Amino acid sequence: MKDLVSIITPCYNSAEFIEETIQSVLNQTYENWEWLISDDRSKDNTIEIIKKYNDPRIKLQVLEQNGGAGNARNKSLERAQGRYISFLDSDDLWYPEYLQEMISFMQKKNAELAYCNYSRCDEHTMEPTLKDFEADKIVTFSNLLKTCRLAPVSTIYDTQRVGKFYFPVKSKREDHVMWLNLLKEIPKGYPLKKTLAKYRMRENSVSRKKQNIIKDQYLVYKDFMGFSTLKSLYYTANWALNGFMKYSKIFN
Repeated sequence: MKDLVSIITPCYNSAEFIEETIQSVLNQTYENWEWLISDDRSKDNTIEIIKKYNDPRIKLQVLEQNGGAGNARNKSLERAQGRYISFLDSDDLWYPEYLQEMISFMQKKNAELAYCNYSRCDEHTMEPTLKDFEADKIVTFSNLLKTCRLAPVSTIYDTQRVGKFYFPVKSKREDHVMWLNLLKEIPKGYPLKKTLAKYRMRENSVSRKKQNIIKDQYLVYKDFMGFSTLKSLYYTANWALNGFMKYSKIFN
């Protein structure tokens, strides 16, 4: 029997996009999954939309109070029973073969973590606006310090090999901190050089506004990694430069 995959999704006021996301999961060729959605007290009709889908693999939890995306992901992780942990935000999409190809690739490589290419798409049309982000190299703790190649929509890890990794709730850079903590424990993660996911580039996305989160990124190194001030500034500068190149149309 195929190993169970746990899909982790935080959800907040996602009514505009959640049905597309749901359909992309239901269309997966790999069918042994559970989808753990933690709704962070949505004020629109997100919950009603999710409840329309009568599939026992979709497991919705409505949180008692709003606690942010990191906390919502953690609540889903606590309930996860799968060997493999995957992440899908409530406005992003997977191609139908995403889970099948990623799991097969991980088994072939004997990988504890893997990531793939993903399309970077217009918020409304889901047509690509930049060239695909490429899974261009093996990731290690060292090279992940300078730029975060791992995106939730395109990364899977094996809990049987590494256990579960949770998100810090006091950081706006919770994804990067979690991936760094994970890469401290394993030597590398492998790239699958194929586009299997679509990332929706929201205009109001925190991760897109690099100038607003320089301090938060600095604290990734200073507070969460325990680096010196000088070392933290060095890695923050590298991250900012790589982030500019990642999203600038000059380079894409």
